Amino acid sequence: MSATAAPPFDPRDPLGIDDLLSDEERAVRDTVRRWAADRVLPEIAGWYERGELPVIRELARELGSLGALGMSLEGYGCAGASAVQYGLACLELEAADSGIRSLVSVQGSLAMYAIHRFGSEEQKREWLPRMAAGEVIGCFGLTEPDAGSDPAAMRTRAKREAGGDWVLDGRKMWITNGSVAGVAVVWARTDEGVRGFVVPTDTPGFSAPEITHKWSLRASVTSELVLDGVRLPAGAVLPEVTGLKGPLSCLNHARYGIVWGAMGAARSSFEAALDYAGTREQFGRPIGGFQLTQAKLADMAVELHKGVLLAHHLGRRMDAGRLRPEQVSFGKLNNVREAIEICRTSRTILGANGISLEYPVMRHATNLESVLTYEGTVEMHQLVLGKALTGIDAFR
Repeated sequence: MSATAAPPFDPRDPLGIDDLLSDEERAVRDTVRRWAADRVLPEIAGWYERGELPVIRELARELGSLGALGMSLEGYGCAGASAVQYGLACLELEAADSGIRSLVSVQGSLAMYAIHRFGSEEQKREWLPRMAAGEVIGCFGLTEPDAGSDPAAMRTRAKREAGGDWVLDGRKMWITNGSVAGVAVVWARTDEGVRGFVVPTDTPGFSAPEITHKWSLRASVTSELVLDGVRLPAGAVLPEVTGLKGPLSCLNHARYGIVWGAMGAARSSFEAALDYAGTREQFGRPIGGFQLTQAKLADMAVELHKGVLLAHHLGRRMDAGRLRPEQVSFGKLNNVREAIEICRTSRTILGANGISLEYPVMRHATNLESVLTYEGTVEMHQLVLGKALTGIDAFR
């Protein structure tokens, strides 16, 4: 057996994870990375500082041209990409900013996914091609002011009238894309259980005031949805699902993207710290030459690349049709939690410069505080895993 020399050690890929990817997967990753570098990174600090995403409609159309919207869905103009390809795209988008990845996740993994999986053929044909192209932005109305982790407590109500129309009343809160959406997937209580509705946002009685004064996800549109006697035809209801299994399955798909995306934010922060440690001098030498700094960098690298391996493993399981919701909870819980710690540790290496928007670290850290909460809080995912491990339901 002939000996083969090991390739050089790569500080950006210390485990050689890139070797696990196919040429097509690398091409997807590199395409999204270049787009983010060209279109997002030059402007993101300013957008974040001003609390705006002024070109969201333009970005949506460009992302549609890349095939990044509804990326893993089949047909209706969607790319039909693999779960791993979609995950790699999420990682690169969140390496730019969590708000950009949220735009894509809500569009594809929540609004489009709900219509694709539970909608009628008419609903699919009407909305999915335009959403895949980024011509129409979608949002997903589940969370309410008094119903976050407990969606069964939602108060939004849909009543069926004698002629077959539905009338919706209620409020939704913390809805990404809401103020710019052309269509909303809204979940409401009915006499037969929770149902989903496809709501054109120009329907009388629908409004979506934007939520301001945020200190996280500032380069993202976040809104309240107000439904005041919104009248919809019978064909507006998603026909293929009744009950909370509908919205929860959509959330599971979105959480999968977060497993990858959080590692993008972590990578960006880690690489900023690694570069800084090599150039910042104190006491006559680069701070990367001190033991305490090297210990921080080593610990961050271990958690970062463990997280990427975990995301990769879950992606392969999803592509094989073997991924369970509990495994997605495992990934979301671990990767977001570790990503925040990587950002915080990176900030300590950058010192006072770590709070400056000239570096991405504090922006990623504050964004991840929202990511830690949405699509299931830490506590909810701990209880999902606790139930799976013990067989005992501790939610109530």
